[in-house]
This record gives sequence, C-alpha cells and structure tokens, in this order.
Amino acid sequence: MRFVALDFETTGVVNGLPNEPWQLGLIEVVDGKLVAESAWETYFNMPADRPFSVRAPGRWAQMRSELAAAPTFMEQWGSIMERVAGVPLVAHNAATERTILVKRAPLTKFGPWIDTLKIARSLYPSLKSHALGDLVEAFGLQAEVDALCPGRIWHDALYDACAGAVLAVFFLRKLG
Repeated sequence: MRFVALDFETTGVVNGLPNEPWQLGLIEVVDGKLVAESAWETYFNMPADRPFSVRAPGRWAQMRSELAAAPTFMEQWGSIMERVAGVPLVAHNAATERTILVKRAPLTKFGPWIDTLKIARSLYPSLKSHALGDLVEAFGLQAEVDALCPGRIWHDALYDACAGAVLAVFFLRKLG
C-alpha cells in the first residue's frame, strides 16, 4: 500500500485575486510507514507586491524575497507530477489541495483522494475540534510529527503534510 500526503499553503483570496499556492509539502507512505527521505517541499513564485489575505497563516511574510525569486508552479510541474501522479493522495480537508491541482491541470485525474478530516469527523464525531493540529495533539502524535520535521511548525506545508500522513497511518492502524 502506497500513498502520498500533501499540503499547500496559499495566499487566500484578497483584492479580487484568486487563492494561489506559495508552498507545497509532501511525503510518501509505504506499507504504513512514512518514508522520511521522500519528504519534499517547494516554494512558488509570488511577486513581492502580491497581497496575501490577513488570514493567510504561515511564514509567508518573512519569505517575501524568497517567494519572489522562486520558480513558478508550472516551472515545477514535472517534479510535482512525478510525485503525485497515479498514486492515492491524502490531505486534511482535501478539497483545498484537490482544487489547486485541478485548477493547474484540469484534464489530469488525481487520486483517489483520502480526506483525514472526513475520516476524523466520521470516527470521532464528538470531538470539539477536527483541526489537524488538535487531532495530532489529541491522539498523542505530536512527537512523531516533530521528529519528521524538526524546527517546523503548523502552517508550514511540509509540516502539515507530515502531520496528515501520521494521522492517516494512525487511522489505518485504528481501522485495521
């Protein structure tokens, strides 16, 4: 069994501009084990004057010069496709990741998709929160995520992708 967990960080919708990705993180899981050496991230070009929503989380404000110098999404498309094509994809609230990929490649079939948010809501409907960070904490998975991404925090695409992968493996073990 093999899947790839992924997460995008985005600009949010602001001043009539669409929601655009500025970071992608992903990690592969094979037979229930996270493949640490497969962890991969990239940044996408965002012009320095491109506004971000005030609600857009992450460290984008500290990275404006790096983002302005980063390659575009399409310049990295080959590297992205070799990692996500033809494999089940896992994300927490997968609609966001699916929307971004489909917008960039509308004729490409991605997935099947596994949404850890939907699984969490189904298995644990009485939890106060089904946010990724809250689930990781509630199930005692924080140390495992931190070990995969030392020095990273929430709303970093690689960290969130690793957290989604750890959560997906937790659910797989729970469901047998």
